[in-house]
Amino acid sequence: MKRIALLILTFGFIYTPSFAQKYRLSLNNETGVYERGEQVIVNCHAEKVPTDSLRVRVSYNNKITKEFGLLPSTNDFTVFEQTLQDTYAVSVELESHKDRVKESIGYVVHPEGFKPGYEEPADLMAYWDNQKRLLKSLPMQVKTTPLDVPQHYQGKYVCHDVEINCLGPAPVRAYFAKPIKAKKKSLPIIILCRAAGVSGNWCRCQVGECVGNAAMGNGALSLDINAHGMLNGQSDNYYRMLENGALRNYYNHNVVDRQTYYFRGMYLRLLRAIEYMTRQPEWDGKRIIVIGESQGGGQAVAAAGLDKRVSAVVLNVPAMQDLGGARANRRSGWPQPIEGHSHVEGAMLDSTLPYFDGALLIRHSQAEIYCEMGLIDTTCPPSAVWASLNGAKGKKTINCVPYRTHSWPSGDRQAEWREKYLKPREEFIRNYLK
Repeated sequence: MKRIALLILTFGFIYTPSFAQKYRLSLNNETGVYERGEQVIVNCHAEKVPTDSLRVRVSYNNKITKEFGLLPSTNDFTVFEQTLQDTYAVSVELESHKDRVKESIGYVVHPEGFKPGYEEPADLMAYWDNQKRLLKSLPMQVKTTPLDVPQHYQGKYVCHDVEINCLGPAPVRAYFAKPIKAKKKSLPIIILCRAAGVSGNWCRCQVGECVGNAAMGNGALSLDINAHGMLNGQSDNYYRMLENGALRNYYNHNVVDRQTYYFRGMYLRLLRAIEYMTRQPEWDGKRIIVIGESQGGGQAVAAAGLDKRVSAVVLNVPAMQDLGGARANRRSGWPQPIEGHSHVEGAMLDSTLPYFDGALLIRHSQAEIYCEMGLIDTTCPPSAVWASLNGAKGKKTINCVPYRTHSWPSGDRQAEWREKYLKPREEFIRNYLK
């Protein structure tokens, strides 16, 4: 999914020729979060007064329901305003055909009203308790291979390629790093979960990143786990072959069978990894923080919901939330399994998907949550993320980015985003690990 988003950034609709004038949308409430009955005003600043009419499209819960033309007489003008009395995620798109530009901004109204599209199955936790019993009954076998660490970490940290047997269809494969001279029961655990895809760099474990996480705070037990149990440190061709072969469209594999659905194996590998990390003598017995973007965020939610020892999660546009959103007449969270399987009998999907829905699993966690979402994200829509967060019991810090799609902001928005959203997220992680 990240790969697709990056391609859109490069070749898609937000491309702006250097000679075109720019349009910048803003809200009268910069948080993008409104109460019921609060007036919403979408404004625009253009470099010059537009000389051609503009097209405005307004979407409610990812469905376009309003479209109109606009011919402003100044370069600062109001695009749209409204007052809503119910729960909505709204996006407003401004299009200039002449300047070949599309700009969007989003907001949510009474987001506390979003509820998961699926009801929680009565046997949700019984199903997972049984999976965990099966996992625990499998004696843990671990293979480790030492890796070279970056020069500035040498003599201070060690890193290993780790393989841990699991129920299948693949073992846990990850990088594990830690300080060399750490005392027993002195360190927190930090687990990094990878975003969707197979061959992209963001999908693969990275030694530098793993050791860098181990160096955060006062030191940590750091695990960088790839989502698929694939070999680490292989050639690009290896990952491309998987992407086009055994792992092609993996997120659709066995979607009508909860015993073999692809995400079952992914979640079990994560649980196995947590068990391995908690057996390390340096673990302080208190702190486990799981971090992830997109699919990685979905894994972090699952980890918290399925293992009560997870004490904090950091979520960046998390996927696999509100998989049943389509049942509530809105867009489901990635991978949009209902929308992507219109040819499959709905009852068959509904017998599987709730058991893997982060919006239901997170209810069983007390973990502290730090979450960022994009209010014009159509991959992991804000309605899906809010539907999940509303059921969480732990302390929550929620940052909505009105101008963010699924990808990191670019262009003149990037510096603002880094300062206002990325730095606080990184600071939260550093403080938690101290």
